[in-house]
Amino acid sequence: MRVVIQRVSEASVTIEGEIKSAIKHGLLILLGIEEADAKEDIEWLCRKITGLRIFNDDNNVMNLSIKEINGDVIVVSQFTLHAATKKGNRPSYIKAAKPNIAIPLYEAFVAQLENELGKKVGTGEFGADMKVSLLNDGPVTILIDSKNR
Repeated sequence: MRVVIQRVSEASVTIEGEIKSAIKHGLLILLGIEEADAKEDIEWLCRKITGLRIFNDDNNVMNLSIKEINGDVIVVSQFTLHAATKKGNRPSYIKAAKPNIAIPLYEAFVAQLENELGKKVGTGEFGADMKVSLLNDGPVTILIDSKNR
């Protein structure tokens, strides 16, 4: 399981001209799921994400977590995070999980994150053509792969 975490001042997901989710200060998380991912990956990643100290404290030092600032979160499924680009110019997505595996894991990830944060998490829509808008704060962008723990 792979995530790109972006600290944002604001972010939104629009599907067919309608805003599906919108947040102010918080995190936009792009989530890539592969066939080998399991519940353990979800639990580890959610603990890691909610504990990351990437928000500024009163001394302007990145010392606070999303939980400590009571920030908002949007999670967007993005299979292209598992693109293999070693050969040729057309990325291969062979490692990305098929929907029958990915959708339940995506939903479990969102539920676990909501449990860890104690609040609702915004989402995109699995498989939809989404327009993701964000104002990256910092910029702070972090890549985490649960297979590299």
